[in-house]
Amino acid sequence: MLALHRDGRAAEALRLYEKTAALLEPAGAGPGLRRTAELIGRRDPRLDLRPRPVLTPLAPDRAAGLRIDSGTASPARIYDYYLGGKDNYEVDRAAAEAIMKTVPEAPAAARANRAFLARAVRYLAAHAGIRQFVDVGAGLPTQGNVHEIVHGVAPDGHVVYVDNDPTVLVHGRALLEGSPNVAVIRGDLRRPEEIMADPRLAELIDLTEPVGLLLVAILHFIPDGDDPAGLVARLVERLPSGSHVVVSHGYEGGMDPGDVEHAIGVRRGTAAPICSRGPEQVAGLLTGLDVLPPGIVWIPEWGLPHPPAPAADPQLSHFIGGIARKP
Repeated sequence: MLALHRDGRAAEALRLYEKTAALLEPAGAGPGLRRTAELIGRRDPRLDLRPRPVLTPLAPDRAAGLRIDSGTASPARIYDYYLGGKDNYEVDRAAAEAIMKTVPEAPAAARANRAFLARAVRYLAAHAGIRQFVDVGAGLPTQGNVHEIVHGVAPDGHVVYVDNDPTVLVHGRALLEGSPNVAVIRGDLRRPEEIMADPRLAELIDLTEPVGLLLVAILHFIPDGDDPAGLVARLVERLPSGSHVVVSHGYEGGMDPGDVEHAIGVRRGTAAPICSRGPEQVAGLLTGLDVLPPGIVWIPEWGLPHPPAPAADPQLSHFIGGIARKP
C-alpha cells in the first residue's frame, strides 16, 4: 500500500486495502492497516517518510573530525547490537555477549527500554501537549526514533538529540540530515550548561515553553561521586514550569549478586561503566519535581494514560523508570 501511495497511485493503494480487508473477514483489517488507509485517504505527508537505510560501521577515518574508538566497547553500540542494529564493532559484540552469559535477557531488556521510551514520548506529545523534546544520551538511531513518534502525533514538533559518542554523532547526523525540526548535537550530561547553551538547541527549543527532557538509560552511567542529582537539577533549572523529565535507569534488584558482579565487571572494560540504583534512589535524582503515577516502577509496568498489559516478570527488564513534572 505504501509503495503504491509513494508512487503516486493512492487510488490503487486504497483498492488494495479494500481487497485485503475483505480477505481478512470476519476479523477484518487490523488497526495498523486501517490507520494507514486513513492516512492515504487524507494524503497525509507523514507517509512520505522513508525508513532509515541500514549502515555498516564507519571506519575511523570517515568520522568527519570525530575520533571513533573502535577498540573500546561503547554503551551506545552495545545497545545497538542488542536491538539488532549493525552500527557496532567486534569489541562491542564481544562485550554484549559476555554480559549475556549472566544476563541472557539483555536484548529483551533493551527492547523493553525502547518500548518504555516510545510510550513515554507518546504520552507527553498526545496527552501532556509537549511539542519539543531534548533527548540526552540519545544513542544510535534505530526504528521508532523519538522524532518519528513525536511527528506521528504532532508533525510540527521539535527534537534535539544529544550525545557525546562520536559514532552516534556521525551516524545520527548522516541519517537525520534533512529531517525537519530535528538536530543532533554533541553534549555530555556532566556539562549541562554546555548542552543548554548550544546554538543549534536554541534554534529549535523555545525555553519559554514546556520541554520534554529525556534521560533514558543514561543516569546509570553517572556515579554518585559525579552528583547525578545535581546534574539533573542543573538541566531542569533552565526549563519552564510544565516541563517533564522521562527517566529510565538500570536496576539489578532480584538478580543473583554473583551475576550482578560479573555484569558490572564486564562493563568496567567499556567506555562507560554502569551503576545500579533502586526506585527510591532514582526518585531522589528528581528532587523538586512531581513524579507522576505510578511512580518509579519496572518499565514494563509503566504506562499513561493507561497501564500496559501485564508482563510475565517485569524484573527481567532490568530497568526502572517514570516521568516527573516540573511544577
